Amino acid sequence: MRSGAGKDGIGDFDGSFDEAEVIAGSLEAREEKVRAGFWEKFRRVAGHIPFTDDLLASYYCAMDPATPTRVRGMLLGALAYFILPIDAVPDFIAGFGYSDDAAILASVISLVAAHIRPAHRAAAAKTLGKALPDEDGNTSI
Repeated sequence: MRSGAGKDGIGDFDGSFDEAEVIAGSLEAREEKVRAGFWEKFRRVAGHIPFTDDLLASYYCAMDPATPTRVRGMLLGALAYFILPIDAVPDFIAGFGYSDDAAILASVISLVAAHIRPAHRAAAAKTLGKALPDEDGNTSI
């Protein structure tokens, strides 16, 4: 048992903390990691993955300060998984390397789809040099 611990092994634990401060701190750390590594990884793999539109729209949604904190946190987690070199399925495996990244991103998008606004999709389309979607999300030729 550690020094200062009571019979229950917990000791003088003070369980009070500011949950919002903890969430904001971890959200800021995730955002910093994503901002630092996203564009380099995206440029390197954009031609090899079929989910670039959703990936970029998710990025723009996550970086939008108007997006709710919970949604930003979920998207930043999925985007961080995309940029981190440690993966369940290594990215260099042809045909399968980005399947886990796509699955995680698709899962998160399905949970937060209502928050990925047409403006986020338009920014993604513009970045990719594609036709811009209209208000209903349809692209015009």
